[in-house]
Amino acid sequence: MTGPPTDQTPAQQRRSRGVASFRAALESRLGIDQRALGAFRIALGVLLLADLTMLRLPGLITFYTDAGVFPRSTLLEAYPMVGRVSIHALSGAAWFQAVLFALAGGFALLLLVGYRTRLAALGSLVLFASLHARNPHLVNGGDTILLSFLLFGLFLPLEARWSLEARRQPDPRGRRVCSIATAAILLHFVAIYVTNAVLKFQSEPWMDGTAVQQIFQLNQYLTLLGPALSAYPTALVATNWLWTAVLTAGALLLVATGWRRIALVAAFIGTHIGMAATMRLGVFPFIMIAGLLLFLPPGVWDRLERFLVAFDLENRLGARSAGDSDDAPSHLGRGRRLVVSGLVACLLLSSLLWQAAGIGVVDTPAVEGELDEASWTFFAPTPPSAHSWYAIEGTLESDETVDIANAHHDRPPTAAETYPSTLWKRYGMELRYADQTQYESAAASLCERTDREVDSLTISFVEQPVDPDGPVGEPTVHERLEYDC
Repeated sequence: MTGPPTDQTPAQQRRSRGVASFRAALESRLGIDQRALGAFRIALGVLLLADLTMLRLPGLITFYTDAGVFPRSTLLEAYPMVGRVSIHALSGAAWFQAVLFALAGGFALLLLVGYRTRLAALGSLVLFASLHARNPHLVNGGDTILLSFLLFGLFLPLEARWSLEARRQPDPRGRRVCSIATAAILLHFVAIYVTNAVLKFQSEPWMDGTAVQQIFQLNQYLTLLGPALSAYPTALVATNWLWTAVLTAGALLLVATGWRRIALVAAFIGTHIGMAATMRLGVFPFIMIAGLLLFLPPGVWDRLERFLVAFDLENRLGARSAGDSDDAPSHLGRGRRLVVSGLVACLLLSSLLWQAAGIGVVDTPAVEGELDEASWTFFAPTPPSAHSWYAIEGTLESDETVDIANAHHDRPPTAAETYPSTLWKRYGMELRYADQTQYESAAASLCERTDREVDSLTISFVEQPVDPDGPVGEPTVHERLEYDC
């Protein structure tokens, strides 16, 4: 290692060493390994494709066309601002939505393999934001976090490693990127955890250890191992305190280095895997795991690369670095770099203000209420206090009534019987207190889809209060609509 130049005075040498030490400390905390960026890009591509094909494609006609439960007329009446900016709202035809789905899938695939990466990230951002604007009822916090990652990713060298673009470039191994863009995405990510931790500490259920028990009484959220786990209250109380403790340590992700940071990342990944195995939360647990990859230090990626070399996978993945790209391409002038840095800083400030508003630190203007469920609070400060479902009764021309969906108002025994899919759950939960116009659109679609030729439909919303020990009292039935088919 070369020491400070010998022509410097002792004071200058100390200052140089201090600056070098500070820079190294900053890079180890706010810098991101190029291989982490490559893994992050691959994870984003996989999640976009999975979300599109497994979650949303089966509901294309039902939720995104004029033949479904939420036609464009209802969208524009309920959410005019959002409806006007959606590309998907330009047509209500199924073929048009299918074309946009295919385009979005193409961009996600390009992002996955790392070809025209910035264009792929931008295309994915625009098309997925448009898709969410087409039906705001289907958006949750995980979806908006995914969009925010795509937005910050535009300013990061996501193509630097393990990409088709990287295969054509020199190979400066182990280079860590440290820029305002890397600092912004790490701060943005940690702020999500910190905000949630603050809300947990403001919550009586979370602080007395009963919040998770109460959440696991809500059948509409449970899946896979969730129903079985709900029978073990001691395990749920332990989970309550474990998640609170892990969240409390979230800010240390920016401070810790080496094995301490690895241990923190592992703890968060473990909790998110547990969420995915027990609850219907869409993309949320997986997008948070993708974000945690950015915090892993070079030592982890060194070991992974040795594994890839052992199986001759490194060259196939495009392990070489795509040159000296930074948060802005190298050909940009100094002025444009300053503009990009200013834009990233503004994005970070907007993100922090959004999250500060979530904990009541600052006030922000409401935007028609469309994004209430897209916030990043996640069962905080107070978990829902009622399990809910719909009861739909049909009346035939002969005045005979038929059960379309749980017409006797009985509580469904499983989550699958409460709502048949994650999209139906999100739509149903959002529709609970909607105006009659939105219920009429849903009823018109149901009239067309039901197996019986019904003359009319009666849609009721049923709430069963719960506490940590289970249901409390009798269900309350709220009749929402009588609709003539």
